[in-house]
Amino acid sequence: MKTYADMTREELLSIKAELEEQFKTEEAKGHSFNMARGKPGVSQLVLSMPMLSVINDESDMNTVLGNDTRNYGDWDGIGECRRMMAGMLGVKKDNVIVCGNSSLNIMYDTVVRSMVKGVNGSTPWCKLDKVKFLCPVPGYDRHFKITEVFDIEMINIPLKDDGPDMDLVEQYVNNDESVKGIWCVPKYSNPTGISYSDEVVRRFAHLQPKAEDFRIFWDNAYCIHHLYDEPQDEILNILDECEKAGNPNMVYIFGSTSKVSFPGSGVSAIATSLENMDFIKKYMTTQIIGHDKINQLRHVRFFKDINGMKAHMKKHAAILRPKFEAVLDILEEELGGLGIGSWTKPRGGYFISFETMPGCARTVVAKCKQLGMVLTDAGATYPYGKDPQDSNIRIAPSFPTPEEMVQATKIFVLCVKLASVEKLLSTMQA
Repeated sequence: MKTYADMTREELLSIKAELEEQFKTEEAKGHSFNMARGKPGVSQLVLSMPMLSVINDESDMNTVLGNDTRNYGDWDGIGECRRMMAGMLGVKKDNVIVCGNSSLNIMYDTVVRSMVKGVNGSTPWCKLDKVKFLCPVPGYDRHFKITEVFDIEMINIPLKDDGPDMDLVEQYVNNDESVKGIWCVPKYSNPTGISYSDEVVRRFAHLQPKAEDFRIFWDNAYCIHHLYDEPQDEILNILDECEKAGNPNMVYIFGSTSKVSFPGSGVSAIATSLENMDFIKKYMTTQIIGHDKINQLRHVRFFKDINGMKAHMKKHAAILRPKFEAVLDILEEELGGLGIGSWTKPRGGYFISFETMPGCARTVVAKCKQLGMVLTDAGATYPYGKDPQDSNIRIAPSFPTPEEMVQATKIFVLCVKLASVEKLLSTMQA
């Protein structure tokens, strides 16, 4: 099979004419597909509906210790929910604070606290001349928005198949005092789906930061979000590794049940060292009286423990797997060997990362929108929305039905082909 780059101008013009006819045909159909975010589909939400019945007006509302969840108390989370979230994140219960429905909210608050109160007694970041964050790319757009809001300078760190480029990470962290943090999605990363290798996790734990207030923001959002029973990605416990390396305070771990139970109505948690916990508690007890303990109780009575959560996630996987496989099969069938795109094949998480030819991503996204298919904006997976190669597109297969996913992927392929042909023709002389 010839790649597009090996074709003559006449061959490309012929393909372009065929693709434009297909484009007009699809445009007339009035499609409406949304793959902009990793939203669980309706069938996934149905899985958690029985949770709404585990508590009613006749229920015992007390925790196992006898505390009434309807009243004040247990501001850091009821014990059984802290234990369940600790199981999910792979840490000890004493290292966990259970919060509201959003781990993003905890991350935002953690940055705010560092800005105005410093980190464990250090100078508040807002009083420093320069604050920098390292950002593995492509990455999670909402992470980047948090640091952008506070005018924190963001530095791109290439994301490899086994994690961030650790040579670069070490170079910045160990030598630049203004580098205060790094964003990480260590397992089934958003959007590439890769997981950090043991070596990468250990290198993180053995960092020797120039700044005493440097922290790793470890967003383990997809820690139990496998697509297959085997093989499954597993990563080392960063909190344990930091303790072994003599850096117990260097990491904050975040997680939630947003894509386990109900997005917007789940529970979230932060896990970190006891010293970090004491500093966080000092200000969090002023900020809140307590989060929704009734919702925490509801989650515990539904899932029981981490084993119940894992069993539940197998049901999610059974729904998601056909959607991911439909996308991957069509990409391989339609684009394999053409030299105009590459893509990841994740074993978990919520996304597939697609790389167009340089300079084509924005065009592809715009053409998809014209055909009624909404994708995350090109560039969103990079700080400031600026993809230097204009090539990365995040595909979120979760929300459409499997049948819709097939149609949507065919539209995506059509737009990739057309944008690629146009790009190649623009570089040739008439």
